[in-house]
Amino acid sequence: MQEKNIYNKTIVACFVGYIVQAIVNNFVPLLFLTFQRTYGIPLEQITLLVTFNFGIQLLVDLIAVKVVDRIGYRVCMVTAHICSAAGLALLAILPELLPIPFLGILLAVMLYAIGGGLLEVLVSPVVEACPSDNKEQAMSMLHSFYCWGHVGVVMLSTLFFSVCGIQNWKILALVWALIPLANAVVFTKVPIATLLEEGEQSMNLRELFCSKLFWLLLVMMICAGASEQAVSQWASTFVEQALGISKTLGDLAGPMTFAICMGLSRVFYGKYGDKICLNRFMSGSCILCICAYLGIALLPIPMLGLVACALCGLSVGIMWPGTFSKAAAALPKGGTAMFALLALGGDLGCSGGPTLVGMVSFLMGDNLKSGILAGIIFPVLLLLGVLYLQRGAKR
Repeated sequence: MQEKNIYNKTIVACFVGYIVQAIVNNFVPLLFLTFQRTYGIPLEQITLLVTFNFGIQLLVDLIAVKVVDRIGYRVCMVTAHICSAAGLALLAILPELLPIPFLGILLAVMLYAIGGGLLEVLVSPVVEACPSDNKEQAMSMLHSFYCWGHVGVVMLSTLFFSVCGIQNWKILALVWALIPLANAVVFTKVPIATLLEEGEQSMNLRELFCSKLFWLLLVMMICAGASEQAVSQWASTFVEQALGISKTLGDLAGPMTFAICMGLSRVFYGKYGDKICLNRFMSGSCILCICAYLGIALLPIPMLGLVACALCGLSVGIMWPGTFSKAAAALPKGGTAMFALLALGGDLGCSGGPTLVGMVSFLMGDNLKSGILAGIIFPVLLLLGVLYLQRGAKR
């Protein structure tokens, strides 16, 4: 019991790590129009910042496969937080210093994207390595903090802009930078366990790539990311079109409702997971997700479509952390490389899901409902994967 207690601070620091990732992913998009007005940057250039951010994170996921085990978790975790803090702080400084403001913003985004990518790879295996009676519960609770971070960034930033004026956004960027800076200090002190017992060796890339089970889990991870983001990324647009409201209200009613419901789902399993079979919870969530997609795409009443968006948030909550937990149980010697590759697969799904929805919507005459209906393939494939693993476990 004493051994488990000393790792409580490590787990809390990891929770904050996911809040940091939520800050670096969700703060800058709130400033897109401000960047356009202040620095005269074309909107098409500004929208590249999101692609650049997630592109860098994907690259870091890939590099981490080889690098993290050699350098060590502690050094990488501290580096991730320092990069995140530096990127957020330089966001307030570089655009004014450099002759091309967009280049300054791009450099700041690159720095915090390196931090975000490392956190994506590191936080889950660090929590998985901590001694715990129910690792699935801890993993679900961990991932809920990304949702609460997302909600907190949007709500607190909106409140700050309302009270202090959006022209003072640089002050808020520096305030947000204090969180990763403080957590970097924490990670220099907390104990960090290893995924494998002493003397054990993790699977190398060749062994992972030769494992059919790993490829199944990777596809499931892609589908988990795609199921989540295919609706989340388009929720604001869907709500604006369906209810005829402003973008600000659309952001609050769409993505915020989705994020809150997703967080509640993860907290629920984090609290009661010891009494619930993960296979059943994931299967039920996939079925609910399929129903939510059908509701968004086919229900003629706009308010029912909004309810379906909220149900989708509830349903996708367990998919990402649940797949991580399944991978850790199925391939206990997968090591950091497995977690890094699964994070890469999840990020590919987060990018590919909204892209598929957008492409199909465009082909169907900008009909977003048709695009979301096409995205139903992701929860269907994930359900098949869960059922296959369940059947294999019984055998």
